[in-house]
Amino acid sequence: MGKHSEHVPAVIAPVEHGRVTQAILDFVSEVPDSKVGSSKDPASEARRLAQRAAQRAALTAGSLALPPGPLGWLTLLPELIAIWKIQGQMVSDIAAAYGRNHTLGREQMLWCLFRHTAAQAFRDLVVQMGDRLVFRRMSYTVAQRVAKQVGVKLTRRTVSEGLSRWLPVIGALGVGAYAYYDTGQVASTAIALFSSDAVMADESEETVAKPAKPAPRKKASPVRRAMDKLADKAATGTARKIVHAARKATSKKPRKPKTE
Repeated sequence: MGKHSEHVPAVIAPVEHGRVTQAILDFVSEVPDSKVGSSKDPASEARRLAQRAAQRAALTAGSLALPPGPLGWLTLLPELIAIWKIQGQMVSDIAAAYGRNHTLGREQMLWCLFRHTAAQAFRDLVVQMGDRLVFRRMSYTVAQRVAKQVGVKLTRRTVSEGLSRWLPVIGALGVGAYAYYDTGQVASTAIALFSSDAVMADESEETVAKPAKPAPRKKASPVRRAMDKLADKAATGTARKIVHAARKATSKKPRKPKTE
């Protein structure tokens, strides 16, 4: 029994979701700058940037997955952070290629990086109105809640990746392939976002036309008020004369016709 147990790998907790949550909050607190300029063909440039980032992510993840056994488990969180850095820079470069880097904030960065991982986490942060995505301004409490839900999803995923550390070469290939796929998903979300009309909630509210207030009436001059008073008096007098004549006409008895 003792000899058999020596070949069973020890069970090591991969990464606590609390640490992953904090790592997400720390990462999205600063949006990376981009040296990419606005492109005349942003779609082609975005695909090129996505391809290059996916290759870098696969190589990075595969390299960090090479250490076997318990040592490989220790590289799980550093691997996640390294992949996020590659993907975050890619998102910033894609935004710059579309000329939209000025609209890239932590809300958009979170959406691009983790929408495909935990779409439900963004139900109170992003609202789709027709073809437009409206992002609500995110407080730290909301960011913490979103990061926590994403962190739980990522922690579950790292369990299977952690087990692959016991197969150094094969496991590294699998981890690298998944990083390549994951980066492609991030790129697709970023391209869809920056090629469409997306605004912040406060900006969309400003675009709604407000009803115009009626112009304040100017006070009439004393001369105008006197003229209006005379006109009203004259009109009232004329009306009284007309009413009086009408009453007088109706009060007269009709004449009897003369008989021959």
